[in-house]
Amino acid sequence: MRTTFLALLAAVSSLHAAAPSEHVILVSIDGWAHHYFDDPKCHMPAVKALAAQGVRVKRMETSFPTVTWTNHTTLVTGVHPGRHGVLANEYYDRKERKKVPLIPDPIFNKDEIVKTPTIYDAAKAAGLTTAGVIWPASRGAKTLDWTVPDVFEQELFEKYGTPQLLEEARALGIPVEKQMEWCKLGNAGKAQRDYMYTQLATHIIRTKKPNFLALHLVSLDSFEHAHGRQVPEAYWAANDSDNRVADLIRATEEAGIRDKTTFIITTDHGFVTYTKSINANAALKKDGFVKSVLGKNLAPDSKVFAMAEGGACFVYVLDDTNRDSILAEITPKLAKLEGVSGAVEAKDFATRLRHITASADPREPDLVLLAADGYTFTDSLADTNEIIPNDPPKGAHGHDHLMPNMFGCCVISGAGIASGKVIDDIQNVDITPTMARLLGIPFPDADGKVIDAALAK
Repeated sequence: MRTTFLALLAAVSSLHAAAPSEHVILVSIDGWAHHYFDDPKCHMPAVKALAAQGVRVKRMETSFPTVTWTNHTTLVTGVHPGRHGVLANEYYDRKERKKVPLIPDPIFNKDEIVKTPTIYDAAKAAGLTTAGVIWPASRGAKTLDWTVPDVFEQELFEKYGTPQLLEEARALGIPVEKQMEWCKLGNAGKAQRDYMYTQLATHIIRTKKPNFLALHLVSLDSFEHAHGRQVPEAYWAANDSDNRVADLIRATEEAGIRDKTTFIITTDHGFVTYTKSINANAALKKDGFVKSVLGKNLAPDSKVFAMAEGGACFVYVLDDTNRDSILAEITPKLAKLEGVSGAVEAKDFATRLRHITASADPREPDLVLLAADGYTFTDSLADTNEIIPNDPPKGAHGHDHLMPNMFGCCVISGAGIASGKVIDDIQNVDITPTMARLLGIPFPDADGKVIDAALAK
């Protein structure tokens, strides 16, 4: 199917000549929940100017779980997680009995984990030029002309970064050699990282003028994790992200392509401020379903493991023979834990979560628990308490994608876009079909739809 898809795009590359937009710039402000836009304490003049000139979406429904790798992949594939395959920030390997991280691309290249075509695959096949600056799940992407991956390790950053781009960055004094150092600093290095990544993006815009560019900004998410949502640190980070958007706008002006460019400023998820963590493994220990070795490792005779994914918990039954009876016993007990707002069984994965079942993909869990507002999950095997207080409060995501705090912002502005318009609701799967329409390339078989109300008539 992938070969057929790309062949179709190559056959119609001439359509781009009549496209509404010659350049689409997709920016994800990580953790930019929908309530920030109207919050008087949140100062984002550049983004609000784009909204005034274009279209503002009040609420964008995100994907479950509301985590970074899953949702960034949805934004560029236009399909739900069960189809694109990036099911969470990590998954549990049932055979090896260990968690396998997808964030921040430490192990796999894009083609190993993303099962469906991306907008940059489509653009490249249609003869357009593409760029991605620390876009999650894009490591080693063959269809990105200029890129640096969303990784921490300096070795991986340089191995999978475009050699010419890194060479030009060094010549310009863009401090790409600081990547790992700033990553290890945590929040103290976040603003520097976003500044460096934006410098790379603006250099690409000025000198390469790509038809598609995606940029991921990380500061807001990190400060929300540390302090919670809608706090002074988060407002500062949102304003810093706005400054980076202003940098991108200036770059298009300097490149002479401003009037031919469409900006899509959006996000991956919202945020919850939590004061308590739920440990489902501690509850499962009491009934003997989870056993640990030295309080750290899962014992070989454990029958279940509950993997925390922020405000979601993926429960894996490791005893294949007795899976059904184990689920029948543990599901009602786990559903009654303090702070659990719901327990989604496999039969409801497709309709409720837009995921598939473990029979189709063993990386999927057998049961999903949802945390209420004010709670998150932990999967520590050392703790014996089911509920762990957190003081001071912190921030989390991963929660139910239909929880109000998990909806994201979205602003679309520029070439091919209506002016001064407000739309109530979209889904994040709608972003890729809309970008494809703007670039004049087909994108068949997306789960989302073109946001027609945003387009200039």
